[in-house]
Amino acid sequence: MKKKTAFVLFTIIFIAILAAFSIYDKQPVKEQGDTLVVAFGDSLTYGYGDEKGSGYIETLDKKLNEQTKEEVHFTNEAIYGLESSGVLSQLSDIRVTRKLEEADYFILFIGTNDLINSNGGNLEELQLDKVEKGQEVYIQNLKAIIDIIRKNNDQAPILVLGLYNPYPSLGEIEAVIDDWNEGIQEAIQAEEEMVYIPTNDLFRGVEKQQYFSDSLHLNDQGYNLIADRILEKFTFN
Repeated sequence: MKKKTAFVLFTIIFIAILAAFSIYDKQPVKEQGDTLVVAFGDSLTYGYGDEKGSGYIETLDKKLNEQTKEEVHFTNEAIYGLESSGVLSQLSDIRVTRKLEEADYFILFIGTNDLINSNGGNLEELQLDKVEKGQEVYIQNLKAIIDIIRKNNDQAPILVLGLYNPYPSLGEIEAVIDDWNEGIQEAIQAEEEMVYIPTNDLFRGVEKQQYFSDSLHLNDQGYNLIADRILEKFTFN
């Protein structure tokens, strides 16, 4: 009797979950006529280090909504510490898939943690053989991310931000950053509606304390540079 009761309860709960997902799946992510920008990334897109908590995404949000009559909504899917493999996992979530279908633009800023972790968790002493293997995995993931986005939405432009060197005075790291950025550009060059946004030159030769909140993350002024660079390189219609 107890087993039968438990089975009935399980069935009811399972049906309720399916119904909830079905209802959710039919709910629009944005209002008709609005513009939706979906951003993926790590702590740099999350906005870590900005005392105001805005990062470059909220700065873009503010500036775009001041420029256009249409309502522009940003969905920030960034997670602190995320690697490219983490973005791939996100893209299998039905809650994210609905946003892919309705997005008008995508922003993808990922790879910094792939690079750092491939070198053992820091960039103090470069192990170029490990970094090279890490880059191969990263590029594979990047292509897979783009492929999934395109299968769900084949029209929305995808803005891919290049990596920046958090230690611009160290030439060896600069060469690695340049190599990874070249790999990003090669990976997306054959794709339609893809825009590469360089960021490394923004912080080359500057006083680090002016734009950084710590050894890696930017402060408010640094994130403003990222937002302005995006608006400089791409026009949101």
